[in-house]
Amino acid sequence: MNAGEKNFARNALEVLRQGPFRRYIIGSAISDTGTWMQVMAQGWVMSSLTNRGFYLGLAAAAAGIPTILLAMKGGEAADRYDKRKILIWAQVVQTLLALALGFLVYTGWIQIWHVIVLAFCLGVCIAYEMPAINALVPELVRREQIATAIALDRSVFHGSRLVGPSLAGLFVGWWGAASAFFSNAVTFPALIIALASLPPRAIGTADEEEQRKSGFKEGLIYVRNDRTILCMIVLIALSTIFIFPFLSVMLPLYVRNILELGPGPMGYLMAVSGSGSVLGALGLLSVPRHLRFRFMTGAVIVVGLALSSMARSDGFVFSAISMGVLAIGLSANFGLASTIVQERAPAPLRGRISAIFGLSFFGLTPVGSLLTPAFADLVGLRIALVICGIIYGTLAVLVLGAAGRAGCEKTPAVVKGETAPAPAPVV
Repeated sequence: MNAGEKNFARNALEVLRQGPFRRYIIGSAISDTGTWMQVMAQGWVMSSLTNRGFYLGLAAAAAGIPTILLAMKGGEAADRYDKRKILIWAQVVQTLLALALGFLVYTGWIQIWHVIVLAFCLGVCIAYEMPAINALVPELVRREQIATAIALDRSVFHGSRLVGPSLAGLFVGWWGAASAFFSNAVTFPALIIALASLPPRAIGTADEEEQRKSGFKEGLIYVRNDRTILCMIVLIALSTIFIFPFLSVMLPLYVRNILELGPGPMGYLMAVSGSGSVLGALGLLSVPRHLRFRFMTGAVIVVGLALSSMARSDGFVFSAISMGVLAIGLSANFGLASTIVQERAPAPLRGRISAIFGLSFFGLTPVGSLLTPAFADLVGLRIALVICGIIYGTLAVLVLGAAGRAGCEKTPAVVKGETAPAPAPVV
């Protein structure tokens, strides 16, 4: 084991020794596995109801619309109120939505509009859940451990993509798609219990507490004045528009129409993508701070090339390799962008800045989920893969150039708005 691997293992173990973060990460791993089971099953159900990418994108877009409309309120709530209670209620609602989908699929009553309406309801939950959970993780560890905590959190999220879709593929084949939705419903209590066990946030200084009560405009002003955070947001937005629609919305059609395979191989492809995402999330911890800019630049080029290479595939193996490489680069850059934003964000504004950062993914999902599949319907899926890969790689390199090497690699010890590094909560 080299020095980098030893440092990674030591840092990871030190973070996991802290009871609150350990309980959160275990509950999150169980819940995320169920969520990815539902994602795979929902895509398969939608592809059986329609052969048009536009309608698959419409379901994904329905989840993004309330995120755009309510993200500001969600960010304000995350800074003002108890994040644990916000997240617990979000899990309860998502449990009910999973049960509703499972029932409709089981009875055979499911229609496209059912999926769209329930996706809209899920988007309301995400609008409040996303900024709260992004702002919660840094509060569970010390400031110098934020990068490690985010990497572990992202690793668990993507690791569940390795297990969840594979299980869903088996469940759909054995017992039908409804079983995946019901399985997702029974995983939420694990995260609810973990959240209920977390200690409340430590009270800050009078100035910090007053800043938490300010409006969403304060977060927008901070982001506007920090070019590095703004560029990280744009970088993720490019991924949302040009890359993610092919990995989520269009994957069922890619598997059905180009590879001519069934739900089992689709689940395996999602698992390959998940394993690549885990490697990318873990690998970002081995990237020295002074090499972040070069690594991120190389990663966006690799992602663009990998997406384009999927257009030349006619078999499972080549597609799996392309998706795995793509996932490694995309996950590592997503994790590094999130780390840079969280390191630079002051604690009293972290919920609102997290909401703005989240909008670049969840909020732009309607745009990517509608326009990119519609473009693929127009020119063909293979041509769309090549064109989107080239556009993404070119624009992402330009955005990173605008952020600059110093912005990606240098972070002040204490961010404006904080008087001292946040202490880790007691076990």
